[in-house]
Amino acid sequence: VEMAALIKSTGVPFNQKFLAPTNKVDNLDTDFKQALNLGIYGCDLGYLNMYEKTGSIISSMQAIKKLADQLRIGHFFDFNTIKRLATNNENIDSLMYISVSSFNNMDEYLRENNRSNISSLLVTGMWVEGMYLACQVVKESPHDQLVERIGDSKIVLSDLLLILKNYKSNSSFANLVKEIEKIKKEYENVTIQVIPGEPEMVEVDGMLMFKSNEQQIIDISDETLAKIIAAIENARTMIINL
Repeated sequence: VEMAALIKSTGVPFNQKFLAPTNKVDNLDTDFKQALNLGIYGCDLGYLNMYEKTGSIISSMQAIKKLADQLRIGHFFDFNTIKRLATNNENIDSLMYISVSSFNNMDEYLRENNRSNISSLLVTGMWVEGMYLACQVVKESPHDQLVERIGDSKIVLSDLLLILKNYKSNSSFANLVKEIEKIKKEYENVTIQVIPGEPEMVEVDGMLMFKSNEQQIIDISDETLAKIIAAIENARTMIINL
């Protein structure tokens, strides 16, 4: 959702061709495939919500509901409410809230019920698709904020790999780790410099809070960016063609 909001804030119009096809959902016959692609579709749902593309949300939600049911977490979706909200643009904030809450609740349930492997795949699919959307926009309409966000993901990527490597004894996970490590390799030439700043007190909802004034300077060359985009595209293609 944050990535979708950033993309929309750049003024770049919605592009349907960026979304993953949902017509292959019946071919996803293992928990591994279903969880990864559920993450992909979940990210696309955030993109659709952000641009208020209510006509396409129903198709996306049907694929999401089918995969969630197969993973035994479909009860977190109130599909009837979501369908009703999706037909009324005035309720887009409620639609966004319910969509995000559904995925958060699924993630929490999976972790609490010793199914963290499924949760890690859900998160990986979402991260890959969020990065893919950003990369496609940058290819067509370069924007400094999006390039910085792509570069900043170097930190998140390391954490993601740490989680996935817990399950490397599974051959499917091992192959996924190899694909994500290819992305990490292209990030080696990205440098992130943190410049300390004096914190200040600010008022938020009537409460005083500390605000950090640190600055990040992200150095990412055009050549490195192109290699990162290619690696992310390859990982995303692998996932949606499982």
